[in-house]
Amino acid sequence: MLRFLVRRVLLGVLVLFLVVTLVFALFYLYPSDVARTLAGRQATPETIALIQARLGLDQPIYVQYGRFLWGLLHGNLGYDYYHQVPVTTIIAAALPKTLSIALGASVIWLVLGVLNGVVSAVRPRSVADRTLTVFSLFFYSLPTFVLGLTLLYFLYFKLTLAGVTFFPPGGYVNLADDPGTWFRSLILPWLTLALVQAALYTRLTRGSLIDVLGEDYIRTARSKGLGEQRITYRHGLRSALTPIVTQFGIDLGVLVGGVVVTESVFGIDGLGFEAVRAINDQNSPVIIGVVIVAAAAVVVANIVVDLLYAVLDPRVRLN
Repeated sequence: MLRFLVRRVLLGVLVLFLVVTLVFALFYLYPSDVARTLAGRQATPETIALIQARLGLDQPIYVQYGRFLWGLLHGNLGYDYYHQVPVTTIIAAALPKTLSIALGASVIWLVLGVLNGVVSAVRPRSVADRTLTVFSLFFYSLPTFVLGLTLLYFLYFKLTLAGVTFFPPGGYVNLADDPGTWFRSLILPWLTLALVQAALYTRLTRGSLIDVLGEDYIRTARSKGLGEQRITYRHGLRSALTPIVTQFGIDLGVLVGGVVVTESVFGIDGLGFEAVRAINDQNSPVIIGVVIVAAAAVVVANIVVDLLYAVLDPRVRLN
């Protein structure tokens, strides 16, 4: 198990190294004036000169690359010359907001998707199966911003006109400041993401579980007199969770990198919001920082997925 973990971690480090190298090449080799690109379009000549001195842009490219890697190893993601703050400060302020949305929504869609998928799989072509299929296709085909705006209209605007002020209009409240308002402010973003993603997980769970329930060892378990619930949940579902775990790791890693549409709809300035603002301002240091953090989130998520694979199916450790 330890060797399995070490191999996966080393592979993740290699992937992250390649991403960092590509990011460096895109922002430090391609521009004709790196200092002006990093400073942004509203930079003054003094700011550009300061960047050139700090980053040693007059030195050979391998020296610049070494300083870039050394800074990353020490947690230095660069400096936002547009707002005059370190990039880590911006990411540290935005990351908890994105994590709150991503983790809360992922729990909801995982529970809904797996439960609905199991119901559909144990009773294929039944009324429940067909109903869940229709709802899954409906929500999966619905754009995230349309669902978010619809929820805002009916659950905030209409309820507020009726005198019910349960849901706040948008924005983010820190958990430590007011847990109740924090929870209420995130219900609609959670539902916006969860309803769309749960549709996919319902179809994945249904298809995977139907395939597993047709295996020989399941028929053997039935012939030995095991109960149907024990067969489904203890033997069938564990094997059927493999593709769900894969999809969950990918989705969660991508969401941690930035929930752009949902954050924009609900006015939450998380990583996605900061990334869009940095692109509009041509604020390259923030873009670099967000890309590296997003890549790290995907790598970590995939390592966790590989570990869960080894728990669900011990044969994975031998591959």
